[in-house]
Amino acid sequence: MRAGETSLGKSTLNKNVLLNNTLPEKKVNMMPVMAYDAKIYVAGHTGLVGSALVLELQRQGYTNLVLRTTHELDLRDSQATRAFFESERPEYVFLGAAKVGGIKANSDYPADFIYDNLMISANVIDAAYRTGVKKLLFLGSSCIYPRLCPQPIKEEYLMSGPLEPTNDAYALAKIAGIKLCQAYNRQHCTHFIAAMPTNLYGPRDNFSLDSGHALPAFIARMSAAKERGDKEVAIWGTGTVYREFLYVDDCAQALIYLMNFYDGTDIVNVGTGQDATIRELAEKVKKAVGFAGELVFDTSKPDGTPRKLLDVTRLSALGWRASTSLEDGIAQTVAWYKEYAQEVKK
Repeated sequence: MRAGETSLGKSTLNKNVLLNNTLPEKKVNMMPVMAYDAKIYVAGHTGLVGSALVLELQRQGYTNLVLRTTHELDLRDSQATRAFFESERPEYVFLGAAKVGGIKANSDYPADFIYDNLMISANVIDAAYRTGVKKLLFLGSSCIYPRLCPQPIKEEYLMSGPLEPTNDAYALAKIAGIKLCQAYNRQHCTHFIAAMPTNLYGPRDNFSLDSGHALPAFIARMSAAKERGDKEVAIWGTGTVYREFLYVDDCAQALIYLMNFYDGTDIVNVGTGQDATIRELAEKVKKAVGFAGELVFDTSKPDGTPRKLLDVTRLSALGWRASTSLEDGIAQTVAWYKEYAQEVKK
C-alpha cells in the first residue's frame, strides 16, 4: 500500500441500491459503477467537501483511496501534478481541491482566487487525460451563474449574463474548469463531468470569521457571543437576500452517485431546490446555538447576489434527492462545532 492510501473493510452495501435508498424514477443510461477496489483520487480531501467524500466513500466500502495534502502535493505545480498522476495512475478522480472563501476573502484576494483555481483545474484535468483516468468529476459552484438570472437557476443559464462582482474571480476560474472538461471530452474523448453544488455547510467547515462562508461564520460568531454574554451579534447586509444550503454529507452522496451513474456531458446542479433568507438562516443558527441576544444587520455591508436557488430537476430525474433538512443539518453542524471548537480555533 502506498503512502496516503486507505484500506478499509468491504461494505455490505448493495450497489444496486441507490444512495438515497430509492430507485431511479425512469431508466437512464447507467455507467458501470466504480469497483470497490478501484483506485480513487480525492483532490482536496482535507476540505469540507473532500473530507465528506472520503468518509462517504469509505462508508460505502471503497478500499483504495489515494490522498495527498497540499503540503505533499501542490496542484498549482504542473510538473508535480503530472508526476503524481504518472506514478499513482488513479482510475477515478474527484476534483474538489480549490481555494474557497466568503465575500470578504473573495473581495480582498481576487488574484489569488482566480490564479490558484485556474492552475489547479488545468493541471489536474490535463494530467487526468494524459494518464488515462477513466472518469473525472469536476466540482464547481453555484456562483458560476449570472448575478440576476431567472430563478430557480437552470444549468443552461450559464454565461447568459454578468457575474456577481464580489466573487467573479472565483466564478470565472470555475467556469474555465467546466469548459476545460467539455473541451477535453470533445477533443480527446475523455469522460469528465461537472457538478455545481449550492452553498454547502457541515462538520469540518471553515469557521473563520474572515474567510469562512456565512453559515459557519454565524455559528462561530454566535457561539463566541454566547460565551461572552454579548447582547447582540452583527450580520453583514440586510438579511433579505435568499440562499440555498446543502448539508455536505448529502453533497458527497450526490457526487458519488453522479460518478457512478451519470453519463452526460452537461453540467448538473446539486442542491435541495429550497432556499431561505439570510435573516431566516441566522435565526435558525441562533436557536441551534442557544444565543439569547439580538441580531443586528449592518446594511452598509454588501449582500451579494439577491437570490441563488438552483433548479435540481436534472439531478432529481436521475433519481437522487437531498435528505437532510436545514434545521437538522444546522443542529448537527453546531453539535460538531461545540465538540471540536477549541481545535477549530487553533
